[in-house]
Amino acid sequence: MDPRFLYFALRDIQRIQHAHTRVVQSVQANFSLSELSSIEIPLPSKTEQRAIAHILGTLDDKIDNLRRQNETLEAMARALFKAWFVDFEPVRAKMEVRWRRGESLPGLPAHLYDLFPDRLVDSELGEIPLGWDVKAIGDLADVVGGSTPRTERSEYWEGGTHHWVTPKDLSGLSMPVLLDTERKITDAGLAQISSGLLPKGTVLLSSRAPIGYLAIAEVPVAVNQGFIAMKPRPGTSNLFLLRWASAANDEIVSHANGSTFLEISKASFRPIPVVVPNSPVMEAFDHVSRPWYLKVVAHERESRTLATLRNTLLPKLIAGELRIADAKRILEGVK
Repeated sequence: MDPRFLYFALRDIQRIQHAHTRVVQSVQANFSLSELSSIEIPLPSKTEQRAIAHILGTLDDKIDNLRRQNETLEAMARALFKAWFVDFEPVRAKMEVRWRRGESLPGLPAHLYDLFPDRLVDSELGEIPLGWDVKAIGDLADVVGGSTPRTERSEYWEGGTHHWVTPKDLSGLSMPVLLDTERKITDAGLAQISSGLLPKGTVLLSSRAPIGYLAIAEVPVAVNQGFIAMKPRPGTSNLFLLRWASAANDEIVSHANGSTFLEISKASFRPIPVVVPNSPVMEAFDHVSRPWYLKVVAHERESRTLATLRNTLLPKLIAGELRIADAKRILEGVK
């Protein structure tokens, strides 16, 4: 038996559901070796097994490749934010005469030279670049929360079309990009949430249990009570807000309270101080990091499409309901 075929056979959703009917019920659900050994799976010829594993493995490889690209892009964006707004590396490079006009350094192309000052000055948060400021996060974004329409009222939920997000929707994200939500609400449900429908581009931060899940909404969303939602004000990049919230997680958590679980309120969140660059630097950060973020979004959309295709093909191929030649033709249409 081809081991990769067995791997995909055990991923067959219908087979897994069937297997779960055999799970031994105890304090914690168990799946014994004897139960596993009794599961029946189709067994085509080894040649067909390898062909099926190749088709499904190709899709998995494409998804994994996109994931690795996204991890690299995310690391680049985090490193850029840290260099510019935490370590103030461009300013220090100019102060130490390591960066001269007309020259480029790693991550510091020559055309950005005049955007940065060459001196640090004292502030309430310690030394910051000359001409920059310290502001409350509430001055950079409209900070709002949400709520949950009564779940027993079917008119709030049945046939809903508006994305309604909970921290659970963010917990499974590999990238800080929200493309869809598990549940949707109706117009009547939306009317029950005072913050209404938040626009695409809103930065979402889970405010409790746990604090710190982050994403930018790529669709308009309504939020439940477990969020701090930041709608960037003019002149503020939502990518700056996203990276700041990630880098400042410990600071944010330090303003939380609660006996059962930690939670940060909007009132406690809004005054948190932030080192804010001048407008040209803010715009430059967005200009440099926006293409990376858009690639991440595109890769996430493509990964979802590939995963849907894989999950559609998998049970049909394993059960022999789809011919290998037909599956290969479908795969040829995939980039």
